[in-house]
Amino acid sequence: MRAALWLITLFALAAAGAWLAGNNQGTVTLFLFPHRIDLSLNLAVLAVLLVVLLVILAQRALGAFLALPKRAQRWRLQQKERASHAALLDSMGHLMAGRYLRARKAAEQTLAKEALLQASGVTLDHALSLRTLAHIMAAEASHALQDKTQRQQHLDQALAQVQASSGAERQSLLEGTQLRAARWSLDDRDATASLARLSALPPAVGRRMAAMRLQLKAARLAGQPAKALETASLLAKHRAFSSEAAESLVTRLILDLLAQTHDPEALQRVWKRLTPSQRLMPSVAAEAALRCLQLGGSAATARLWLQDLWIPMQANPPVWSDAQLLRVVQAFDACLPGVEAEDAFVWLSRVESAQQSQPRAAHLQYLAGMLCLRQRLWGKAQSLLAQAAKNLQAPVLQRKAWIALAELAEQRQDPVQAAAAWKQAASVSPD
Repeated sequence: MRAALWLITLFALAAAGAWLAGNNQGTVTLFLFPHRIDLSLNLAVLAVLLVVLLVILAQRALGAFLALPKRAQRWRLQQKERASHAALLDSMGHLMAGRYLRARKAAEQTLAKEALLQASGVTLDHALSLRTLAHIMAAEASHALQDKTQRQQHLDQALAQVQASSGAERQSLLEGTQLRAARWSLDDRDATASLARLSALPPAVGRRMAAMRLQLKAARLAGQPAKALETASLLAKHRAFSSEAAESLVTRLILDLLAQTHDPEALQRVWKRLTPSQRLMPSVAAEAALRCLQLGGSAATARLWLQDLWIPMQANPPVWSDAQLLRVVQAFDACLPGVEAEDAFVWLSRVESAQQSQPRAAHLQYLAGMLCLRQRLWGKAQSLLAQAAKNLQAPVLQRKAWIALAELAEQRQDPVQAAAAWKQAASVSPD
């Protein structure tokens, strides 16, 4: 449409010009003593236009000729700038390809070319960013080459360049440099230095995925399971891991934290800090209960911590692995109430109901038999333990069942049955 309008306009101008020129009878007379020159008005106008056009062309040609040195200088500076950028890209490419020595040399070439530009009196708008990134690339390559001296020198120079910048550029470069330095310290197994650099970052930066991953690794390396657990929980909340990996990682950290407690009060504080979902983890609750008993804590407290696991432990088919089920059964066995316990009758009815609902479940037979033994119900304890000893798959529980049967036989003064039970206990292969 636009081309059609231009064409119509040109046709209109051509028609108007032809009409005006064809009907124009005017003349122009030039008196150049002693001559007189008569020209038609159309020719005079055309001559004036040609003269103006020639003047404009001559002026532009002269301007272009005089601008040649500046253009040549600008072209040379552009070539130097492009060369510095190309050297930085080469450094990144060599670093990704594992050619660390070449990467460091390319980064140093970037710095040298930028210094030549600055010596020529040209200051790039992004000169600070260019120098900082070049120093970071050189430090990264030096880190890969285990050259800590060169790495520290380039890191210090990168931080000096960052301090000289301003605005959002400075903040971004500073955060990136600190994160890189924290990762290098972590690779050097210096968890304290890594945590110090991470703690110096603003809170908003510390909540970023990259920073939290570094903090998790540094906290685990520094032996700070509480800090590592907090970070791992945040990462799991942001779906940084798969659900299985997150559960396994959180479980290991909680177990490490439980292992570092040395008194029941500290263990209570750790348990209260756990979330409801973490308290329902079978490995966590079982280890917490066993640790409580190991530190001289109350068996009633241990049973309270295990109470929520009683229903899922009876699931058929089981929802836990064999190792988890074994550990939970061991924890229940260690804290079963005696005759004097206030909740003895509650647990006795609870265990008997569960065992009667699943009469072939070996672990429920074992727990019911051990509880009856604690409650001095000798006959029922012998019957349940005899069944459990034949059906249990875990050697550690099977051995304890045979030992309990041997002690019951000795209590009944039945040496034959006692000897047979002791023999069975000794024949159970270790796990």
